[in-house]
Amino acid sequence: MQNDVVKVALKGVMPTSNGCALFLGPEEKTFIIYVDTQIGATISMLVNNDVRERPMTHDLISSIFTALTVNLQRVVINDVVERTFYARIILRMDNELGTKICEIDARPSDAIALALREERPIYVNRKVLEAEEDMTELLQRILNEQDG
Repeated sequence: MQNDVVKVALKGVMPTSNGCALFLGPEEKTFIIYVDTQIGATISMLVNNDVRERPMTHDLISSIFTALTVNLQRVVINDVVERTFYARIILRMDNELGTKICEIDARPSDAIALALREERPIYVNRKVLEAEEDMTELLQRILNEQDG
């Protein structure tokens, strides 16, 4: 892995008036990606290991990966333009013909949901991380209010 990406963790999923805020980052910094309510709820379910009666879209994609012997390697939040984030899903397929690596363009919310579902790492491009405002204090304030 090149030095142009940093491994991040999902630090929180918070409802907002227009959807959900995903708080992500390495230990020293937090940034926010805003997503719609439905994908925010899906990500919360994945984080909390909630049992679902029927497979959701990310479960279906995971089953397709398994059937085709495709492994999700990682996801990378690779760009941000005017507050719109972009991500890549990195897939690996090994078979009798050899190894094939594919990069698929995806919404970061879908990529994050798949990474959580498959228990795979999430990375962010350093230029994206550096361009985003640090929201660590805001997240801590919200978490303190929830506890108090």
